[in-house]
Amino acid sequence: MLLLSLLLNPVFAQNVETKKAMDISSIDAIAQASPVVQLTLFILIAMSVVCWAITFYKYKRFKAIEQSNEPFLDLFWKANSLDDIFADVGEYPNSNYAKVFKAGYLELRKLADSSLADSSSSSPLLSGIDNLERAIQKEIDKRIANMEHRLNLLATTGSTGPFIGLFGTVWGIMGAFQKIGLTGMASLAVVAPGISEALIATAIGLAAAIPATVAYNYFLTKIKTHEVNLSNFSADFLNIAKRNFFKGK
Repeated sequence: MLLLSLLLNPVFAQNVETKKAMDISSIDAIAQASPVVQLTLFILIAMSVVCWAITFYKYKRFKAIEQSNEPFLDLFWKANSLDDIFADVGEYPNSNYAKVFKAGYLELRKLADSSLADSSSSSPLLSGIDNLERAIQKEIDKRIANMEHRLNLLATTGSTGPFIGLFGTVWGIMGAFQKIGLTGMASLAVVAPGISEALIATAIGLAAAIPATVAYNYFLTKIKTHEVNLSNFSADFLNIAKRNFFKGK
């Protein structure tokens, strides 16, 4: 009888309904969200998936570059001639050092062929060091651009993700207030679903933005280190070329 009286009690029934309305999981909140909020969540999830794919790809790519750079650098300093290095350069397809060396060596050989073709040239030494420097710098810029490729998506997600989530939050809160206006009730049971979907949008926006920002800063630091190393390597290569192949240097 006590149980029946409690069930028939309007206050108790209202509390039960309120509890049921508040017992909403994240999946239920997303399923019940408005189309605009669902579209916002879909965009954020898609951006997050793309960013994670780029992060794993770039991590593997940088690791391959670093593992290939070190043995090529050993070859560069231990070889007896530039011709010997060029003969083995194909064994290091992932090395940025190898690509810069190849570009410099090919330009050096063009200068040598041009000097031999010039009948007025009686000296075995070359001229045109500026052409060699430009060829090497052009290849360095190409390597840096290749390492930076697609990182703009990480930066974009890191900077816009929270704002996209905030848009979903604002839209969800607007929906909650519209329900209050339609029902004329400001109870938690009416407001909770809209606020829940709004907060989920914010959470997913942050979940997409934070890893993207961390990954972008990590790879940016890596690129700066590689850029310095490539500049040092090009300086060493140019010094060797100037001492052995160019006149007046």
